[in-house]
Parts: sequence; C-alpha cells; structure tokens
Amino acid sequence: MDLSELKKVVEEVEIVDGHTHNIVSLDSSFPFLGGFFEAHHGDTLTHVVQSLCLKKNLKNIAELYGCENSLRGIEEYRKVNGLEAISSTCFKAAKISAILIDDGLRFDKQHDIEWHKAFLPFAGRILRIESLAETILENEELPRGTSWTLDKFTEIFVGKLKSYPLPFVAYRSGLKINPNVSKIEAEEGLTETLLASKPVRVTNKNFIDYIFTQNKDLDMGLSNPFHLRDVLEEKRFSKCRIVLLHASYPFSKEASYLASAYSQVYLDFGVALPKLSVHEMTTSIKQLLEFAPINKLMFSTDGYAFPETYYLGAKKSREVIFSVLRDSCIDGDLDIHEAIQAAKDIFAENSIRLYKLKLPVKSFGSTNTISSTPTETNIELSGITLVRVIWVDLAGQQRCRVVPSPHFQNVVQRNGVSLPVLLMGNPSFGVPILENSGLTAVGQVRLVPDLSTRRIIPWETREEMVLADMCLKPGEPWEYCPREALRRVMNAGFEIEFYLLKSVLREGKEEWMPIDSTSYGSTSSYDAVSPIFQEIVSALHSLNIAVEQVHAETGKGQFEVVLGYGPCTISADNIIYARETIKAIARKHGLLATFMPKYSMKQPGSGSHVHVSLFQDGKNVFMGSSAYGMSKAGHEFLAGVLSHLPRLLAFLAPNPNSYDRLQCNTWKGGYQCWGRENKYVALRAASPPGFPDGMVSNFEINAFDGCANPHIGLAAILAAGIDGLRKHLSLPNPVDTDPSSFGQEVKRLPKSLLESVAALNEDNVITTNVFGVKLLVAIKAIRKAEVEFYSNHKDAYKQLIYYY
Repeated sequence: MDLSELKKVVEEVEIVDGHTHNIVSLDSSFPFLGGFFEAHHGDTLTHVVQSLCLKKNLKNIAELYGCENSLRGIEEYRKVNGLEAISSTCFKAAKISAILIDDGLRFDKQHDIEWHKAFLPFAGRILRIESLAETILENEELPRGTSWTLDKFTEIFVGKLKSYPLPFVAYRSGLKINPNVSKIEAEEGLTETLLASKPVRVTNKNFIDYIFTQNKDLDMGLSNPFHLRDVLEEKRFSKCRIVLLHASYPFSKEASYLASAYSQVYLDFGVALPKLSVHEMTTSIKQLLEFAPINKLMFSTDGYAFPETYYLGAKKSREVIFSVLRDSCIDGDLDIHEAIQAAKDIFAENSIRLYKLKLPVKSFGSTNTISSTPTETNIELSGITLVRVIWVDLAGQQRCRVVPSPHFQNVVQRNGVSLPVLLMGNPSFGVPILENSGLTAVGQVRLVPDLSTRRIIPWETREEMVLADMCLKPGEPWEYCPREALRRVMNAGFEIEFYLLKSVLREGKEEWMPIDSTSYGSTSSYDAVSPIFQEIVSALHSLNIAVEQVHAETGKGQFEVVLGYGPCTISADNIIYARETIKAIARKHGLLATFMPKYSMKQPGSGSHVHVSLFQDGKNVFMGSSAYGMSKAGHEFLAGVLSHLPRLLAFLAPNPNSYDRLQCNTWKGGYQCWGRENKYVALRAASPPGFPDGMVSNFEINAFDGCANPHIGLAAILAAGIDGLRKHLSLPNPVDTDPSSFGQEVKRLPKSLLESVAALNEDNVITTNVFGVKLLVAIKAIRKAEVEFYSNHKDAYKQLIYYY
C-alpha cells in the first residue's frame, strides 16, 4: 500500500489552529520552562529538566533552530535572534495559516492579537465569558445614582457578545452546568462578585452558569463531558455548536460518544499534544475517532506564551494523525482518498466550516520564480444549493454535472457521479461516438470530486464548483483521466489570451464583433472594460487564483490575463476555473468571451502561453551557471521538449483552427527552434525581472491554446522533458532573430493538425509511457475526426467561439 501521498498531505496541509493563547515578550516574568508543563513557578520547575517530555521537546526545538541541544543553548538563541525572528521561524515551520486566540489566560507582558498578525495570514479572538464579565464590572460606567443589577448587567453583556463574531469559551464553572439557574441565584452571585476585593474576578458558579446561558455559540472545556447532558438536552441549546476542548482528556471516549450522539457537539484535540507520550497521544486520537464523525474533529495546538509551543503542537500532531490514519488504511477502515480528506478536514476544513471563517490563506516557504502562489481563499459553506462537478474532455471542452448540495454532501463527494465513457470522446463538433477511439456507448465511469478544488462560485454564490477525477471506483483512476496523467512535479504558469465580443444585428442576423478597435496596451481599451476586469480579478482571487497582470492585446477587443505560477497540477486546475470565470462574468455584462485560437482570420490569434520550470525541494533548478544560463537539468529538459515539439502540437494545439494561428511572422513560433527572449521562436527561454543577468528561470511555449486540455498538454510537455533528461539531449544554438530568414537551416513545425498527428504516429513511445495506449488511441481518434469534419465544413470553425 502506497502511503506516500497521505504522508505528503499530512506534512504539508496548512493548519487552522482553533484554540491558542497569547505569546509573551522575551522579558516576561513567565518562565520559558512553563511552556512545557502545567506547573509554571516554584520548586516544581527545578525538577522538570529531567523529564522525558522536556528532553524530547528541547531536541525538536534545537533541530529547528540549528543550535545547541540544551536549555541554555536554546535560551541563548532566543535572546540573540529576538522574538520576531523566532516567531516567524516557528509559524512557518508549523505551516499554520490561522489561529484563534483565547486571550483570557493572562500572562505578564503578553502581546495583543494584532501583534500576532505579523506572522501569519489570520489571527482571530476567542472570547472568555468570565473575562468579558470582569471587564464589564470593572470598567463600565453606570449613570450617576445607579448601581449594578442583574438585568442591567445582562443587557450590557449580551450587547457585547453580539459584537464578537468568533467563538466563546467558559472555564471556571466546569461542565456540570445548571441550565435552569434562577435569576435570584444569579443576582446573589453578582452581588458576591461585586463585594469581593478588586480587581473583579468572576468565580461564583451560579453567576457563571447564568451568563453562560446568554450565549448563542459556545466552546467549553474541562472535566468529564457527560456533565453536559443537561445542557445538551435542553431545547434552548439544541442549535448551539459546542466544542469540547483539549480532547476532554482524560475523558476522550466519553467526548467521542457525545459527538456521535448529539449533533451540536464537536471535538478539539489541543493540549493533549505534545505533552503526552507518543503512545498516549495516539491512543487519545483513536479514542476520539472511535465514535465521533471525522467532520467533527478539529485541531489546535493550545500554544501559549512561546512560539515554540505552536511549532511543537503542530509537529507532533502531524506525526500522530499520520500514524492514526495510516493504521486506519492498513486495517481497511479508510481508503487512501478518504484518509487524505480526513487529514485536510481535521487540520483545517472542519474549523473553517464550523466557525465560518474567511481566511486569507498564505502558502509558506514558496520560492516560485515568476510570482508567489495564490494568496487568498474564501470558504463559507452556508446557503449552498447546487454543486457543479466539472471535467475537461479530450477535445479541451469544459463540461459539468450539477447536483443538489445535500446529495453532494451525502453521496457524491465520496462515491462520485456516473458518466458514460463515450462522453470523454466528444470532439468539438459534438458527435460523441468515434470509430477507433476505444470509447463506446458501453460502460460508465465515476466523476469523483477532488475536494481540494472545491470553491464557491463568485458570480453565483448559492453554488459551488469542484473539479473531478475520473475513476473506475473511488481511489482507482480511470486510464483516460487527464488529471491523473499530470501528478508529477513541475511548475507552470499560464498567460490567457481571449477576445471580448459584443452582439450586433446586421440585416436581421446576430453577429459578434470586438468590443473595441484599439491597439496593444491601450489605456482607453482597458478603461472601457475596467469594471469587468475588476469583477474578474476579484472573482479569481476569491478562488485562490493569483493574477499577475491584465492588459489589452494586439487584436481588436483582445485581452490577456496572466495567472500566477505554481505546481503544474494546480496551474492546470486554475486555468479551468479562470476560463469559467472570464466567460461567466463577460456573459453577465452581455458579452461573449472566447478563447478560440483564431477567432477572425483578419485578427491575431489567442493562445494560452505556458511558462514552465523545474523545482526540487522548493528551489528552482532550471536556472544555473552552465550554458545559456540554465542548469544541466534545465538544458536537457528544454532539449527534450524541443525535440518532441512537432508531436506535442497534437496535445497543445488540438483543433484545426489552432494552425490558422500558428503561422510564420506572427510571433507564434512556426519553426522548431528556441531562443532567449525571442518572441519569434516556438520555445522562449525567459529571464524575468529580478533574476541575475543571463539566468534563465523558465521557458515559454506559445503554441499552447484555449482548445487544449490543460492537464493533457502539461503532461505531454513533462513527458518530453523527462525524455530529454534520460537521454541527456543537447540544445542547438539559440535563434536570436526571425527564424523564417534561416531558410532550410530550421525545420518548419507542422502546418496542420493532420501533420502533427502524423508526427505523433511516427514516434509515440514517450507519450504512450505517460498516457497509456488506450488514452493515446482515443486522443488520436478525436484529432482525426476534427480534421475530417472541419475539412468538409469550411465555415463550421465559426461556431468555436461558443465552445471555447
């Protein structure tokens, strides 16, 4: 059983830390050892240096900092580097994207919540109700001549609660809460509190129980959770969401049962980790999962006072969760797909859904060379009625099945939705059954949603969309699945060109004309459509898709959107969503957006230029000090792509209309050659601003167009590049001018789809290794059908504006 993908997800998923406390200044009186034990002062701390827990944690911290493995060595490192530096190190290493801070636990010289926001994308507050009550009684000014009454306190208290959108936590009264405490008892408790010494400290149980019952959404911890049954069975609290903190340790089994028996109960497993032994941690999590649904279990570090506690909590939690999920897979309780989703749910998605967080999730440690990876995502699941399950067929057309949200939640997200196999063989002109494609009317496959791609649709917020893998059954990929062909390591970024067209009537017939007639980079052209692009860019950002720039292109009404750079699988997914977004928002404004390669024979064509580079351990390994500013690997990879370029066109330019665009003298690369910063050539080695002179960070393939299935196209490029690495291929000299002037010295690339398919037939060993025989047979059958149809129907290409 291959558990490598599960391990990778557990190690790399960004965490929502659902319950933490404030970090303190370096000169705080709170002792550093107090971050590892419940005893925070006195003689107790003199003995803890001999505990296995401390030795284990100090070793992990020393490895992170690269310092001496001793308490003295770590404390010296902290002083020398400063709190800001070590906080940044710990949060990045922990891959924590959001924290919720319970600031009711008071430390000497603790930093406020705003201070924490410098180190991670999101920091929110958990309000301790006792602390709120104390603040009101201590600081609230009453009108002259009046005194506190329970009614006056309740009015102010409830008003304050409504101003806090995040969770509440109650500690001091334990879990044996009396939901029916009388007003007289509460009034007596308030009086006792006011008569006690200053500063005010709320400890009276009747008073705490009373103010507890004023809340709408509550989080609680401490003691045996079975004490909560009176509250859970009270109708007033049937719709409250109650989170049992700290895994209710040592009552994990009891907490697990409550989460299964009561819809409003959720579990948080902070504090049990990392202070317990590995065996005890693992046992605790397994007990929680004994009865509790996975979508009710949430992570927290319970980090406090020191950033190292956040790091250690995250590190140990990942190790333990992987161990538990691995054992579940081995035992057959979960398949790999389910275990991966469980990891994502536990570490982030359950908290995001429960607390309805809108998080600007940052990708830590990114060293991408054209731009950073996408930086924002908004996730909120309430009010969703329909879910669009999207796939892209072998002709590059984007299609969807739409299912009601409850059915998606209960059935489709695990089992998928069925699809006749023949629909994968649709050519652009729409006849689904093709001879010799291997795709017939017999058989069904499943569209299984990849939940990591699930997004709320910005232009229709009552719906979501999600990309699907094609499977024979969940966890078993279908050999025709384009997304499965691309699960390798390569980075890519797309530049999408398209026309915005408006409808006009001529002699009673509808025609689509460019929205304007200005030239490249025109300010007036962009200004005219600025409101549309404001919506497009905002929508893309909400889908976690970075946009680097937008500008008017050479054609009339033609524009380009440059997307951010990232792993090729994510980039392929992103261009699908980007096309959906651009088309939908254009339609909203009464326009038609088309990615068709050659919309008009009188206008420049539109491509989906792709920039490609190689990464290893987060570092760009394409550039180097060898020939042409590339590394040896970069040189050989590019040589492989160049060598196979005639065959690659069958995947990158898959429609006969594509070749109307790929003409000589049009900056579209009609020749089999490469160059450095040369727009005439098919492969352009690029040196973006910010890189050392002469260094090549990536290369651009401009033959890629809007009819291409992005996963298929990138997988073909990857296959060609890997062949170059295996054979240690060498590049010819770069071309630094228009290659058409070279005559016979430079080969012409295929001038038609028929020629590119012929080139593919001459040598398809490389692509067969990636796609498999059946998928390659289907692709070639579809390409041949496209050639035949458009050869016999000369004007049919005009309909492509509606398909792409």
